[in-house]
Amino acid sequence: MNSAGFYRISADVVLITHAAFVAFVILGLILVFYGGVRRWGWIRNPWFRLFHLAAIGLVVVQAWFGMTCPLTTLEMMLRERAGDAVYGGSFVAHWLHQLLYYEGPDWVFTVCYTVFGLLVVASWICIRPASLRR
Repeated sequence: MNSAGFYRISADVVLITHAAFVAFVILGLILVFYGGVRRWGWIRNPWFRLFHLAAIGLVVVQAWFGMTCPLTTLEMMLRERAGDAVYGGSFVAHWLHQLLYYEGPDWVFTVCYTVFGLLVVASWICIRPASLRR
């Protein structure tokens, strides 16, 4: 494999990791509320809930400070080193980008991330996680 191929595959791995992070944040909140209604015990796992809160907290902080996600920055750097157009590349990259990246003013995303973060905080109030001390 040549270096361009290595960088292209590395960029795809970063993109898949980014998509998994987004899925964890979104599906995590859905599962917390749905699991609360269904009385699933695992959704009260304090480690799951802390990681979930930290994940959306990181996104909200980045949005408020106008920071670009480090995964996006890393992926773009890898794609450039592969000789690809930024956000170009493989089939995987094309379709995951269609799901992850939308065009719009930055303030819209900041509001959306903040509201989503507030919903995660509300989930801590409505569906209390178990104590870390057992």
